[in-house]
Amino acid sequence: MMNGGDGVFTVFALLPLIFYIAIIIFGVYFVIKVVKFMDSKIKLDQEKNEKIDQLIHVINKEKK
Repeated sequence: MMNGGDGVFTVFALLPLIFYIAIIIFGVYFVIKVVKFMDSKIKLDQEKNEKIDQLIHVINKEKK
């Protein structure tokens, strides 16, 4: 027969497993967010570099 204390023991026994799974899920979520951020940052940096190149060409044409 199960006492009221057995349920509490079960919860405390499963707590480290639940905590470990939560840490893994958070880690995967964090890595996915970082990868998406880096992809968008690379795209924006490439666009910025293209605009800077265009500016340099315009400035060089004006000097000639």
